[in-house]
Amino acid sequence: MNFRKNLFPIVLIFLFLVGCGGIPVREAVKVDLNIPVGRIEGNQFTGIRFPFTVSAPPGWKVTTEIPNFMEELGYEKPGLEESEVFIFNPFTQSNIQFDLTPAGRYSKFSQESIEWLTTAATGSFKEELQEEHGKDIQAEIGPTEPISLKGVQFAAKKFATYTIKGVKREQGWIYGFTEPYQIFILYMILEKEGANDRQDLKKIFDSFEVIPKK
Repeated sequence: MNFRKNLFPIVLIFLFLVGCGGIPVREAVKVDLNIPVGRIEGNQFTGIRFPFTVSAPPGWKVTTEIPNFMEELGYEKPGLEESEVFIFNPFTQSNIQFDLTPAGRYSKFSQESIEWLTTAATGSFKEELQEEHGKDIQAEIGPTEPISLKGVQFAAKKFATYTIKGVKREQGWIYGFTEPYQIFILYMILEKEGANDRQDLKKIFDSFEVIPKK
């Protein structure tokens, strides 16, 4: 399952249409792939390649390496390799991943367009879910909602709930923009008795911040 693979073609077509006037709205952003992604101190990740920070609550782990169980949950390795940092609960395997990528020079964003693009990924998500788990799987799709993230101009969230082998999952995606970056946040909650992963996930969202470069 690769949300970015599904969303990027939609984003490119949409942004081509809204930005086809030929006037750049920002300078091209160069990303130095030779510098480290970031550093981890205790439970906090601080980005070096991209300017953001995020923290994990107690009991969760922060890593820049792909957790070994992620592919078993249905994520595709090429998509996982695009993420800068992962935070996960080793007890439940609930997880969240973050990826920033530069926006194109001609791309224009608004809260309305971000919400539209977030919603547009739903069809591909459902198709991939059925390919992996069969056409009988039932997924309940939640509403598209704006979400407030520190230092982020526009962001929207959507999620689906479904059950695999008796375990209920909530799988969600957040798409956002803050000059000059697109933001992709993917998460999965695996419900387990005694765990507070949904509350912990909110703490992670609250800790996330994009810090403008000086």
